[in-house]
Amino acid sequence: MILGIDTSLGTAVAVVESDGVVRAEASSDNPLGHAEVIGTLLETVMEDAAHGAIGQTAVAEPVALTHVASGMGPGPFTGLRVGIAAARAFALGRRLPVVAVPSHDAAALEALLAQDITDPYAEPARFAIVTDARRREFAYSVYDGLDDDGIPLRIAGPALAPRDAIDDVLAPFTAARRDVHVISAAMVGLLAGRAVAAGRELTGPEPLYLRAPDVTLPGAAKRVSA
Repeated sequence: MILGIDTSLGTAVAVVESDGVVRAEASSDNPLGHAEVIGTLLETVMEDAAHGAIGQTAVAEPVALTHVASGMGPGPFTGLRVGIAAARAFALGRRLPVVAVPSHDAAALEALLAQDITDPYAEPARFAIVTDARRREFAYSVYDGLDDDGIPLRIAGPALAPRDAIDDVLAPFTAARRDVHVISAAMVGLLAGRAVAAGRELTGPEPLYLRAPDVTLPGAAKRVSA
């Protein structure tokens, strides 16, 4: 089983089985206050997951986690670092490996699975996941279906674009725009499971900030001549 955590938009936590069955999921849509809610959400999903899949009320059993999946963004600096730190701390405490997952890839997987349910015979159309990056900018990634491992095939991004220019930026890709306001932690976990099964690394250990943080370390003091 995999614990998925994402704080690139709101705060989301989930426990999923290796075959994709969702044991538990909890979230907060508030784009702020990640640190205030993530501990409670972790407690909630671990307690709920002990009773089986969502909707079941089996006798509680220990949740045998094998991995922790961390959504790596893109997203605002403060929100991302809260979720990534929580994922790494939880994994360290249980001696579990952390799987880094681009948050846009998880959103793309959710969109592709929903499309497959609606029309399993339709050829997936190219689309772009678009999320609010604040400062009058959007973050976007462009996808072209699933690859042989069941992982969304990203052909561009993640990158930033001004809000009033996003449609012009996407036009050359002929990609349908999909605005996303919530990242599913269950999809983060499911995507991590597919990556582990395929022996793949989806992204590196560094968060996908896309821009420098607002607060930076001060430089060396300037020397003042007499």
